[in-house]
Amino acid sequence: MKNWPYILIVLIVIGGAGYLVYSDRQRLGIGLMPGASSAGESAGESASGVSKALNTLKPSKAKWQSISRPADGFAVELPAGTRDSEAPAFNETGGTEPVKMLESTSGDDTVYAITWQDNPPIARINNNVPDRTLDQAQDGMLNRTQTTLMSQTRIVAGVSPGREILARNASGGVLNARLIYTQLSGTKGRLYILMALFPTAGARREQDVTRFFNSFVISAPGA
Repeated sequence: MKNWPYILIVLIVIGGAGYLVYSDRQRLGIGLMPGASSAGESAGESASGVSKALNTLKPSKAKWQSISRPADGFAVELPAGTRDSEAPAFNETGGTEPVKMLESTSGDDTVYAITWQDNPPIARINNNVPDRTLDQAQDGMLNRTQTTLMSQTRIVAGVSPGREILARNASGGVLNARLIYTQLSGTKGRLYILMALFPTAGARREQDVTRFFNSFVISAPGA
């Protein structure tokens, strides 16, 4: 599907939290993904097999730019042509709350995006417990977008816990996502979601995904 990556972002932001408010699904298993320290067992297909199947070694010709957002607590590299936007996310009362988003879309419908929200609904309904928040945010993302988990890794970004996933949809689109939950003042936290979305497995560039994820730095975790 030509516009699958952009549609997926919209569903993740708008639909993910709402799904989780009204469901209590079994948590996913923990798998291993290459390039990150992790703890856990296989989530089905081995990560090495996934990597071989989806890994296109050569980077794209995209021009990358460094972005510093101290007010939002992060720095990152993204392909040129980024734009800011906001999208609604459902909350526990059935209303909506804004989620900030920074995204870059290339000519081949590849999308790199970051969303972030302070004290998000998914954290509130889980009493701001990081592991529960991350597991259920991931679970909602996969179910709401009808993508199938291929591998998962527990990560630590600085001192903040996170999850890194690789998933696919029925049309062959590929999702790499990194979710990070960082503590703010008191018991409240901020949920970052980094997404690299590709219309086909052949469009995926391993070096670009690695560059994007590794460039993300939480610059002001206590902001």
